Amino acid sequence: MSDDSREYHKPVRRPAELFDRLFAGDDPAEVSRVAHSTAHALISRVREAPDVDVVERLVAFTDRNGIDDIAELWSRSPARTLPGALWRLYLLQLMIHDDPQTAALLYDRGRIEIASPDPVVAGAPTPAGPDELVALIDTILRGVFQGDFAVALDRAAAFCRVQAAGATHLADDYEATEPQRASTLTTRALRLATYAGDLAGCATLWRRQSLD
Repeated sequence: MSDDSREYHKPVRRPAELFDRLFAGDDPAEVSRVAHSTAHALISRVREAPDVDVVERLVAFTDRNGIDDIAELWSRSPARTLPGALWRLYLLQLMIHDDPQTAALLYDRGRIEIASPDPVVAGAPTPAGPDELVALIDTILRGVFQGDFAVALDRAAAFCRVQAAGATHLADDYEATEPQRASTLTTRALRLATYAGDLAGCATLWRRQSLD
């Protein structure tokens, strides 16, 4: 997206500021009810009769509107629930869109270092530059609304694991010379690894028809 087009959109908070943010609510039970009902309504309606234009608007939602509305709905949901999974997927997408260069750096390093099939599961080309990673995360999110939902979650989890591996190894590189940068990368690696576990857990629950 060009700089000219971005200036007409709502300001987007940087993703790193949103990982641990809590949004106020007068009644936690009502917040939870709304989160679950909106998530289930969205998924069921779109997946029952997927429309290309609707799906593309959902994939592009945070680029056009920022993430505040989604955060207000779903950010406080438990990780292994449907709204919790959707929140993490959108936040992951925004992280990649916000800084695709760093994402590509982490992914490339992780792809080299990780001893698992996760790069294949995630589905990025080799090599994967910034544009390819933006396209990949959009494709993964698109799969949430059409196709196999559990596969989309598994791909997102694999993507997070590759990124986490890259962040961990880069943190090791910087530990002696730039400890603050190393600490930031270590924190990012931990968050991505946590997201990977949560998204994989959601995929398992969805296959069991138990993702509430």
